[in-house]
Amino acid sequence: MDIAQSILSIHKELPPGVKLVAVSKFHPLEAIEEAMGAGQTVFGENRPQEFEQKARALAGRGVEWHFIGHLQTNKLKMVLPYASLVQSVDSVHLLDAINDWGKKNGKVIPVLLELHVAAEDTKQGFYEEEILDILFRAASYSNVRFCGLMGMATNTDDTEDIRADFGRIKALWDYLADLFPELTDWKELSIGMSGDWRIALEYGATIVRIGTAIFGERQYLRLRLPA
Repeated sequence: MDIAQSILSIHKELPPGVKLVAVSKFHPLEAIEEAMGAGQTVFGENRPQEFEQKARALAGRGVEWHFIGHLQTNKLKMVLPYASLVQSVDSVHLLDAINDWGKKNGKVIPVLLELHVAAEDTKQGFYEEEILDILFRAASYSNVRFCGLMGMATNTDDTEDIRADFGRIKALWDYLADLFPELTDWKELSIGMSGDWRIALEYGATIVRIGTAIFGERQYLRLRLPA
C-alpha cells in the first residue's frame, strides 16, 4: 500500500472530529507531498532542525505543523514560529521558556502537556501532580494556550497494558476538564501511534500520531533547503 492509499484508508476509520497527524520525521519532502496529494494537511516532526527546514520548504502550502518531540529551550526559534501545536511540553523549564518566547514575539503558543505513564524510564513527561500544579497557575502563562494532554503507551504487545496507560491519560484529561472549566481550549487528547491508534480511539483520542503505517520505515535522509 502506498502513502496515498494508507492516508485514505486511515481516514476512513477515524471518527468525525479526530485529527490525523502524519508523522513525517526522517522522510523526504516528496513523501509529504504525496500525502498532501491524498488530502493530508497535518504533519508532525520531532527534530527542530528538520521541522524548520520542512516548514520553510512547504510554506504557503496549507500545511499545519505539530512538534511532537523533546524540545530543548535553545531550539525554540526553530519551532515556535511555525508550529500550530507543540504537543510535547514535558517540563516546567520548557513551558516557562515557551511563555517567555511568546511574550517577546507577540505570540500565544498552543501546547499539550505530556503525561508520563509508560513503563520505560526513557519516556519524557510530567506526573499527574505536576500537571495539576501547572494548571492551578495557568493564568501566569499569558502567552501559552493549554489545549490538552499528550501521552504514549508503554511499548509492548500486551494490549491490556496499553489500555491501562490510555485509560490513565483519559481519566486525568477528564478530571482536569472538570476541575478547570475556565480552560476553554482544553479539548485535545493526543494518544495513539501506528501500533495502537485503534485502541486509542476507544479512549477518546482526538489526535492520533501515525508515521510508519503511512510512510513506512524511516529513511534518515539529510534535507536541503532550496537555494
